[in-house]
Amino acid sequence: MSGADVPPPWARFYREPDASLVVGDATMYEQVAQAAADFPDHTAIIFLGRRISFAHLLEQIERCAAALLASGVRAGDAVTVSMPNVPNAVIMFYALNRIGARAVMTHPLSSPTELKHYLTESGSRWAVTLDLFYPRLADILDDTAVERVLIGSVADYLSGPMKLGFALTKGRKIAPVPHHPRNLSWREFLAGAPTPAPYRRAIEPEATAVVLFSGGTTSMPKGIELSSASFNALAASMRLITGFRPTESVLAILPVFHGFGLGLCVHTPLTLGGVSILVPEFSASVYIDNLIKYRPSFIAGVPTLFQALLTHPKLKKVSFASLRGAYSGGDSLTPELKRRFDAALLAQGSRVELMEGYGLTECVTACTISPAAHYRENSVGIPMPGLLVKVVDAATGGDVAADAEGEICVSGPTLMNGYLNEPEATADTLRLHPDGRIWLHTGDVGSMDADGYVYFRSRAKRIIKVSGVSVYPAQVEHVLETHPAVRRACVVGVPDDYQGHAVHAFVVLDDHATTDPAELIAHCATHLIKWAVPRTITVREQLPTTLVGKIAYTELERELTAG
Repeated sequence: MSGADVPPPWARFYREPDASLVVGDATMYEQVAQAAADFPDHTAIIFLGRRISFAHLLEQIERCAAALLASGVRAGDAVTVSMPNVPNAVIMFYALNRIGARAVMTHPLSSPTELKHYLTESGSRWAVTLDLFYPRLADILDDTAVERVLIGSVADYLSGPMKLGFALTKGRKIAPVPHHPRNLSWREFLAGAPTPAPYRRAIEPEATAVVLFSGGTTSMPKGIELSSASFNALAASMRLITGFRPTESVLAILPVFHGFGLGLCVHTPLTLGGVSILVPEFSASVYIDNLIKYRPSFIAGVPTLFQALLTHPKLKKVSFASLRGAYSGGDSLTPELKRRFDAALLAQGSRVELMEGYGLTECVTACTISPAAHYRENSVGIPMPGLLVKVVDAATGGDVAADAEGEICVSGPTLMNGYLNEPEATADTLRLHPDGRIWLHTGDVGSMDADGYVYFRSRAKRIIKVSGVSVYPAQVEHVLETHPAVRRACVVGVPDDYQGHAVHAFVVLDDHATTDPAELIAHCATHLIKWAVPRTITVREQLPTTLVGKIAYTELERELTAG
């Protein structure tokens, strides 16, 4: 850009080329409260057949906030929410924002080791989960600062017939939560709430309101601090891209503990008077049932989701006539998969295309997206409204020419505040450039053409994408090397037709040590989320090294690919 008033070259591809991003002075709670005031009778959430209006959603948020304050939770406190896509998670998320506390959103299937790290790193005094996942927390709570565990159930927000059906089927298989002074049920918690006090802002929009954990290049994931302003900016940007209207809906299969699901599939529609259709667990069959029943306006997912849909026989029963947008992120979308899904959309009533985006949790989620009707093959699209993207020379930091490769950098209102408890990593990632802007250095390699289309090439950091989930080899290697029989480990990704990639590990055992791959896989399963557990392990006498003595993982990747 040659000047502040000169639009970037990619602006002409926007749905509203002259529109500028406007992000109001509001917290996330305030945005949803305003939507509830504007559209009290509109449906805000659909959950397994139950419709929850904006008025009722806000009433539950207010009650939850009052119960938190009465229990001693205050502004600045951290509360870990370890839940799938259920109304409890959404209500708690906005209630915490109302009182100024931090919502630490984590995967409920995280291993106990990971959960302990999240609780300890965030300093959480409270943990919120479902009875289904309580056993993952039970054994580690005494080693944390957690004083209270709030336990919900999938049945909490089901309608009467669905609640009975759940109790007679899946509910019967869930072990009762043991009595303990720190345990409290969701229903008891809300029943004991006092009358909510009039609202007074307890946190500024720019302050850290959310912590999401993303895989680290060392042994454990980093906490990423995000603000209300960053989430609100994402919602405002998506409105400009999609023209989202009140009463339109998003099918939320992507999880609330990830920026993609929380930012795009929950917060964006709720701030705009729309509907978030919560799907608590993924299967292609369940997803298709929701497509048929609710005919959502927008869908979003990872490439493996769209691959699974294409191979499911029930997909042909879906009408896409009401669909206004379909978005893929989290991993690279192959041109062939896009062509096949676009053909299915067209054959079943929709003229929209499956559009690809690129992003990272450090900017909530997407920072580029393919513009409607202007897709370019192998491109991850153009910068979203309000954001800037450029490519720099990784060594000098200077801008590179159009089409030249370098490090992708992002600037704009969705950037994180920093990494939790890691000032050096924050300073290395968020850098002040000569133009006076803070730029997020992604570590990813790519290029940008003269029109502003971004082309992702590779990740400078070692990351394996398994079903759209980021797996960090260093974390898996660390876990393997904690096994008493393992001296060294190296983890690489191998192509997989369904998951995109699968995890394979090479290990060198200590002298005279004996073990087998099955034991090592079981060891990993107790410490890692399931997508990070190696599917296969090869025991070697030694691992190849580079000239400076580092493990030559690229050589092992080539070996597996060639073999």
